[in-house]
Amino acid sequence: MHRFFPFLLLLLTACCGQPAVDATNIEKEKLMPTIGEEKFGQTPEGLATLYTLLNDKGNTVKITDFGGIITSIVVDGIEVVIGFDDMESYLEPNPYYGALIGRYGNRIANARFNIDGESYSLAANNGDNNLHGGIKGFDKHLWQAKTAFNDQSVSLTLSRLSPDGEEGFPGNLTVSCRYEWTNDNELKLTYQATTDKTTIVNLTNHTYFNLAGEGTILDHKVTIKADRFTPVNENMVPTGEEAPVVGTPFDFREAKSVGQDIKKDNAQLAIPNGYDHNFVLNSYDGSLREFATVTAGGRTMRCFTTEPGVQLWTSNFKPGLFPGRDGSPLPVHGALCLETQHFPDAPNQPNFKTPLLKPGETYRTETVYRFE
Repeated sequence: MHRFFPFLLLLLTACCGQPAVDATNIEKEKLMPTIGEEKFGQTPEGLATLYTLLNDKGNTVKITDFGGIITSIVVDGIEVVIGFDDMESYLEPNPYYGALIGRYGNRIANARFNIDGESYSLAANNGDNNLHGGIKGFDKHLWQAKTAFNDQSVSLTLSRLSPDGEEGFPGNLTVSCRYEWTNDNELKLTYQATTDKTTIVNLTNHTYFNLAGEGTILDHKVTIKADRFTPVNENMVPTGEEAPVVGTPFDFREAKSVGQDIKKDNAQLAIPNGYDHNFVLNSYDGSLREFATVTAGGRTMRCFTTEPGVQLWTSNFKPGLFPGRDGSPLPVHGALCLETQHFPDAPNQPNFKTPLLKPGETYRTETVYRFE
């Protein structure tokens, strides 16, 4: 709290009749990255804490240790994500708003996979499929928290031990996610995991973005650096094909509005009532590279990842199915997600690379959302 002493001094000086000063400019010059914490509410595993990450521009990211949920991102005074201001709302059914997803993001067909000839059964929580880690995935646990800051950024690291057999997945998995909020308005997510038994790991984040702060995302202009996408069957499981985007509504290689093609007569769009597909990112080599941009409301979000794919999800819910921050119904296509990942159902797809993690190895991926 000592970082805020200059502001108190400034206020006292102003009250004592000293020459007028532009307090706003001084505050921006003096503001340093800080992190605050407060009680957020009771969960089945204990009391949740809400952490507020503040950068030197006065922009904030709020994250709770329950489910690693990003509850809020405010840039230039505008809330750009869908979420809630109280813990109780997150305990009600919601579509993974802002959540840390694991052990395996997206779908595993028939809730089953094999490793070295051994079969593992998971919960079928999405029709016949396992979705986002199962009934009690990483998004429904309390995590251990550690904070840090310096002159350039502030960070929150969440960690936990996922025990062998949790939700049917093998191996004791020691896992962490580091959220770093920089003075350049970059939100960096760094995932790490180790195991004592060969397992599968596919971690991601499920933040719902609306850069305009209201309405739908149909006017958001999106670019995705992907020449191919993975078509799905009627159960939203990839067919195993990598289809070219050229000549289809899935061509985002040049910026276009989400709404431009979303209502086109296309069998793939008809299945989920919009976009809910994995894009095969170009030039994948495991390095951090830019894969997408989103522009709306006078701001741009540039996206970077070390992952081979990203799921574009356009909130295709029926009207009124889920609430937004103020309790009013989230409109159809009220937000979009860009979930970086290995491909859905990769353990069951011979054409896809399975994200196996073996003892002695370290799983590490990074995704960055930069607001400009």
